[in-house]
Amino acid sequence: MDPSDKALEREILLALWKIHILHHAGEGPVVGQWMIRELRRHGYEISPGTLYPLLKRMEKRGWLQCVIDPAGGPRARREYYLTPGGKRILAHLRERVRELWEEIRDEE
Repeated sequence: MDPSDKALEREILLALWKIHILHHAGEGPVVGQWMIRELRRHGYEISPGTLYPLLKRMEKRGWLQCVIDPAGGPRARREYYLTPGGKRILAHLRERVRELWEEIRDEE
């Protein structure tokens, strides 16, 4: 695969992973290691070095709220919850993905 194709694929995958994370955070708290296993179950190879900064960016945008176990020390478990802003963006993205899927699935 051409390097520019790989870069484009990664950019698209990052967007899909964000939607996947928002979806699961809407069902309950998301924990990093669980999310890595979940994405791998779907065939995505994602490393902690990719996922954790992604979760942090999503938190900064106001889509997720991180709750840290106060008794956990420096390596405490972090749980990410969907915020009201995250819920709104997820609803919007679901509609956009649905529209796109309807358009591209009939192309074959």
